[in-house]
Amino acid sequence: MLRVATFNVNGLKARLPALLAWLAAERPDVVLLQETKCQDLDFPVSAFEDAGYQVAFHGQKTYNGVAIASRLPLEDIESGLPGDDEDPQARYLEALVDGRLRVASLYLPNGNPTDDPIKYPYKLAWMTRLIARARHHLSQAPDLPLVLGGDYNVCPTDDDVFDPVGWAEDALCRPETRARYRALVHLGFTDALRVRHPAPGLFTYWDYQGGAWTKNHGLRIDHLLLNPAAADRLLEAGVDLSPRGEPKASDHTPAWISLDV
Repeated sequence: MLRVATFNVNGLKARLPALLAWLAAERPDVVLLQETKCQDLDFPVSAFEDAGYQVAFHGQKTYNGVAIASRLPLEDIESGLPGDDEDPQARYLEALVDGRLRVASLYLPNGNPTDDPIKYPYKLAWMTRLIARARHHLSQAPDLPLVLGGDYNVCPTDDDVFDPVGWAEDALCRPETRARYRALVHLGFTDALRVRHPAPGLFTYWDYQGGAWTKNHGLRIDHLLLNPAAADRLLEAGVDLSPRGEPKASDHTPAWISLDV
């Protein structure tokens, strides 16, 4: 059995002690990290190695950044989402875990404000590229379990946002955003959290402002999508709320799955 988690840490430098404490307590086999905000030269490799994890990373200074930490060997590591050689943003990283599971850590663009001539079109174009990458893996290795995990910056339905009316025009909830997310899922992917927890009100993100955490004014924007080979092996899925309540916490909390692989 492998336990795979996704966690937007909102700045690795600020959250590293808390992240290492969580890793020591929970011992996930693989962790997909987003928004590390850390250029590759400064990535704290030794801290992860001391904790028992091999780590792959793809970062840039101040913004974005993704990583994969694994207690098992990582191979065939690929940085960047194919489809736009001019894209400088560090938002996608994938690897093969111990020869038996392919994972991707992704940090999908936010897209706000939606009337910006660059930001929202970039988000939609990035999602189109993600769909193409997913289709590639489905056709090239259909029998290899695949997990596309990370901060999607997408609330798939109104059940995934505490205030659907107030958020209706946000880039996370707009119809165009949700349509592209559905197009990805309809390739044959399973939304692991939703399958195991169909009721509304399961969130992974709470803003720092307005007492959102204490009021449970949250969003579900961190997802773990499984290809059929991985979905057939899904044992359990959930959200670990405990890190969000700690001092100096990220505004996200980990989501996780266990797979029989």
